Amino acid sequence: MTIYFLLSISFFLLISFSYWRIKITHKKKNNKLISFKNRFLSKEKNIEKIYLRDNEKKSRNPNINISIDISDSEEKITSKVNIHRARLAKFKKSKLNGELLFLDKNNKIYKYISGEKIYIE
Repeated sequence: MTIYFLLSISFFLLISFSYWRIKITHKKKNNKLISFKNRFLSKEKNIEKIYLRDNEKKSRNPNINISIDISDSEEKITSKVNIHRARLAKFKKSKLNGELLFLDKNNKIYKYISGEKIYIE
């Protein structure tokens, strides 16, 4: 009878110890901290940072060419067009696909071809 009693106590202690270990290892984790850590270490986030720096550099200088290709995704095209529009609004000129475009007082876009103003739109 004492052997069964000792076995049942040891079994109970083993179960309670394993429950306690599982509870400690599965504590509530700070999901915000984990997602920040994952974003900070991810390669995509580093690539995004590079594109953001490049976009900032392009938005500060209207003479840097912005090239829009057919193979660009819709998001990239939208961001490039927005940079182009912002440069036109700020500097009244912007270089797009190798052509320097200007904005006049009436908000009409034009370019110079062999010294002559040609309006676009």
